[in-house]
Amino acid sequence: MKILMVLTSHDTLGNTGRKTGFWLEEFASPYYVFTDQGIDVTVVSPKGGQPPIDPKSDDPNNQTPAQTRFKADAAALKMLAHTGRLDSVSSENFDTVFYPGGHGPMWDLAEDPVSIKLIESFYDSGKPVATVCHAPGVLRHVTYKGEPIVKGKRVTGFTNTEEEEVQLTHVVPFLVEDELKRLGGLFEKKDNWVSFSIIDGRLITGQNPASSTETAKALLSIMK
Repeated sequence: MKILMVLTSHDTLGNTGRKTGFWLEEFASPYYVFTDQGIDVTVVSPKGGQPPIDPKSDDPNNQTPAQTRFKADAAALKMLAHTGRLDSVSSENFDTVFYPGGHGPMWDLAEDPVSIKLIESFYDSGKPVATVCHAPGVLRHVTYKGEPIVKGKRVTGFTNTEEEEVQLTHVVPFLVEDELKRLGGLFEKKDNWVSFSIIDGRLITGQNPASSTETAKALLSIMK
């Protein structure tokens, strides 16, 4: 099995002067869920090279076993420092795609025509698509048979109340929960920061950073 993981290249948190990027737990945990099963993982980003890690995600208060493991894994760190370019890959060479979140994807991947076409290519060819936390926002322009890919689908993602709690409601370009609802998604959620993922056909979504392991395992469950 071959899995493609797509990370953001965007590192600026709106007009706050603060840095953002991908959320480390949302990459590290799924990465080991996959690789511990012997699955081949390829990581890409729009610009290639080292994708920006959201500094908040590596805060001492936000450490997880997967992050600790990743930061001590020389081979994994080298791989992350040299991600391929998003425009260099094709869905034909992979069995599925996984998008970790963090706020970064809301600015670049959500609007990137290459990412949009890539997701459509996976889905149109009968392959699953998985996203977690803010990454369900990358589906906002993705269509399937002429309709939004999330229309009529049970979905989840970073909630309005979670965005309020991190005080970025008025910084982000859109709210994931509101956008998925606007597109016709059947949005479901648990309490803030509780692990929650949904499988609806070939679409897998996870609510927040705590959901990253569950979302990765959900993807593997339908791959098997």
